[in-house]
Amino acid sequence: MKQSRFPKGWDEKRVSDLLAHYETQTEDGIVAEDEATLLVPEQTIMEVPSELVPMVRELIVKHEDVA
Repeated sequence: MKQSRFPKGWDEKRVSDLLAHYETQTEDGIVAEDEATLLVPEQTIMEVPSELVPMVRELIVKHEDVA
């Protein structure tokens, strides 16, 4: 079986759509998107030391697998 080069749930169209979104986004749109993320009560934004990012990502994947 050929392994996908995309993460689970992703395909070439989804990647293309995402790239198109960010390549055409205005500066005001970027600011609005950033501000909107601060209003999601189920999420927290924080700074993480770069060397810990792989461990944090692993924890998120484990959490998503349980949920």
